Amino acid sequence: MAPRSKYLMIASMDVDPSSENLFNEVYNEEHCPLLSQVPGVISVARFETEKLTMIIGGQPQTLVIENQPKHHALYEIEDPSVLTSQEWGNAVDQGRWPDQVRPHTRNRQHRLLRLTYPEA
Repeated sequence: MAPRSKYLMIASMDVDPSSENLFNEVYNEEHCPLLSQVPGVISVARFETEKLTMIIGGQPQTLVIENQPKHHALYEIEDPSVLTSQEWGNAVDQGRWPDQVRPHTRNRQHRLLRLTYPEA
């Protein structure tokens, strides 16, 4: 992945199984497109956790992180001030997300990462 910015914000969460279809629909068709239009947001991508087996110390090992959320959205942003802008605040509370989806999410985790290599 070639970074285009020095900052990455990751929003991770689980969703009630009965709301998973609505969650994916709203996240893909409303929430991510709205946030991608916020000034300073360079890109938005979503991922789901997969089982991780890799070679460590010459042996295949399966890594298990307890209570790791299933859903992850990665927001490549110009700088952390994007996340406190009025435009970001407006976008996160538009559409069906705040009333129909957010109440069904749990195990929410947010991380802000600063690029250290390669230099942007």
